Amino acid sequence: QVQLVESGGGLVQGGGSLRLSCAASGRTFSSYAMGWFRQAPGKEREFVAADSWSGKSTYYADSVKGRFTISRDNAKNTVYLQMNSLKPEDTAVYYCAASVGGGRRSRDYDFWGQGTQVTVSS
Repeated sequence: QVQLVESGGGLVQGGGSLRLSCAASGRTFSSYAMGWFRQAPGKEREFVAADSWSGKSTYYADSVKGRFTISRDNAKNTVYLQMNSLKPEDTAVYYCAASVGGGRRSRDYDFWGQGTQVTVSS
């Protein structure tokens, strides 16, 4: 079992930055690939970014590529999502998730956090 707790969400003006954190419990964090997803009101949950269990491979949704960066600190059992040049359309609840094999689909992930709200004003 892996328990995930996100933090760092909030209200920010367009063009601003936020860094989300996701703290994981358990001693096997480094064996999981980690992903970030988001869900805006009235929309389906969508993939944002993910890495491999080693953190050496990362991949992003086209909508955030070049603006968002996923990283991890295995010593702290934490994965981050640095979000720069934020846009109003980035407004959503952001979720982190853990997966044995990784991927871009929600069903690829076994454990989920409770989510953190990000609101970007225009």
